[in-house]
Amino acid sequence: MKPRERRRGHFEVLEAQNRARQRKAANVARQAELKEQRTALMGDPIRGVTTPFIKSLDSDLPPEATTTVETLSHTTSSPSPNEPPPSPAHATDEAHLNYCLSKSELINSLEYSRSLSEPLIATDREQADPAMEAEEAKIHDLGHKVATEAISRIVSLANASSKERTRANVQRIIDTFGRHSTDNHLKPKAPSLQSTYSTIAEQKPTPRAGPDTGSSEVQIGILTAKIRILADRYEGANRNDKVNKRNLRLLLHRRQKLLKYMEKKERGSERWTNMIEKLGLTEATWKGQIAVQ
Repeated sequence: MKPRERRRGHFEVLEAQNRARQRKAANVARQAELKEQRTALMGDPIRGVTTPFIKSLDSDLPPEATTTVETLSHTTSSPSPNEPPPSPAHATDEAHLNYCLSKSELINSLEYSRSLSEPLIATDREQADPAMEAEEAKIHDLGHKVATEAISRIVSLANASSKERTRANVQRIIDTFGRHSTDNHLKPKAPSLQSTYSTIAEQKPTPRAGPDTGSSEVQIGILTAKIRILADRYEGANRNDKVNKRNLRLLLHRRQKLLKYMEKKERGSERWTNMIEKLGLTEATWKGQIAVQ
C-alpha cells in the first residue's frame, strides 16, 4: 500500500470515529433530556406538587385566605404608639387555633370578658362626670385591645410548637378527607361488572360511631403532612442525619403502599381525584422506586 493511500485510510478511520462520538454524544444528550421530561411529568416523589391545601398546612392559614390591608396591619408597624406592638400572626385570620379552640369560641370569650370588665356607669346622672366616664371607657378599650392581641398570640398556631401544629394539621386532614364528611358530596367508585352480576347479597356498611380516621385517604394525608416536616428537617445542614433519613424513607414507602392500594380500589372515583388534587400527589409518589438521596 502506498503512503498516500495509507494516510487516506487513516483519515477515514478518524472521521468514522469522530462521527461515532458525535452520535453517542447526541444520544446521551437526548436520553438526559427525555429523563428530565419524564421526571417533570412524574413530579417530586417526596413533596409532589404544592397546592393551596398544602400551603395551608405549612402556614396554618385557610386556603382561601387573602392578603388585605387589615391583615397587613397585623404584620406592619402600629398606627399609634398607644396601641400594642404588631403580631406576626393573628388568630382571627386563622381557621384553626391552638389548644383545640374554635374561632367562634375565641370571639365569644373575648366579648364576654369585655362585658365583665366594662366600667360601671353611675346611676345618678346628676352627679356623674361624663369626662371621667369617657376617659375610663377609653382606658378600658385600650386594655381590651392589648388583651385581645396577647390572647391572639397565645392561641395562634404560628407561635405554637411543631407538635401542636402537627396535631392541628391532623385534625384538619380528618375533617377534609374523612368519609364522614366526604360521603355527603363525593360519589364512591361505580361497581364493577363482576360485583353487579354477583349472586352474593351485598352487605350494608356499618354506621360510623365518630369521625373517620382510618380510611386510606385520611392516612395518606396524615403521612403527607409528616413527610413534609421530615423533608424540611432533612434539607440543608441535616443531610447526615441517618435516623431522620430512615424515618423519611419508611413514611414514603408506607404512603406508597397506601396509594397503590387506593389506586386499585378507587382509581377514577371522586374520592381519588379529590385526594390527588388537594394533596398535590403525582405518579412518582406511588410508581417506581423512591430513593432518598
